[in-house]
Amino acid sequence: MKSKKAKRNTVIIVILVLSISIGLIYEFGWTGVERLMNPREYSEYVSRYSSEFGVSEVIIYAVIKTESNFRSNAVSGAGAIGLMQLMPDTFKWIAQKRGEPDDPALLYDPETNVKYGTYLLSYLYSQYGNWNTSFAAYNCGIGRVNEWISGSEYSDEYGNLINIPIKETREYVKKVSDNVELYKKLYY
Repeated sequence: MKSKKAKRNTVIIVILVLSISIGLIYEFGWTGVERLMNPREYSEYVSRYSSEFGVSEVIIYAVIKTESNFRSNAVSGAGAIGLMQLMPDTFKWIAQKRGEPDDPALLYDPETNVKYGTYLLSYLYSQYGNWNTSFAAYNCGIGRVNEWISGSEYSDEYGNLINIPIKETREYVKKVSDNVELYKKLYY
């Protein structure tokens, strides 16, 4: 016959094993749900253009998630198109710079959209050397961000934005940054 101490130890061990098991099931189950809500669609294009333009896949997925939630036919009220929500004028500027066809209808093609959106992110990062400043420029334009970083009211001594005066852009930068962290946690 087991002693009370042995029974108590057995109960404690069973409770610990159940607690750990429930925790693991919750963690892996919740991660699965989060992955369904935050997919890595179009991975062949993301991988290809990540390598070609030197932009982390995490950054590309975070921008796609923020911009269109992986809807290739998305069109914003401002006229931005596709997965990475490129403006037709921005697309034409990049296409001409690269010597490629500049028909804005191409923006509905997922591969083209990821290619040009990733190129733009790479270009912006090469200009600013800081992702948050690059995200701000992706959202509201290079001209506006250049104005902000030209003085000390909105930027630090290195030209990094520290205060974004437009609420929409400030919230956009935060959302992309949060999505970067989420994708790192879920996949990388």
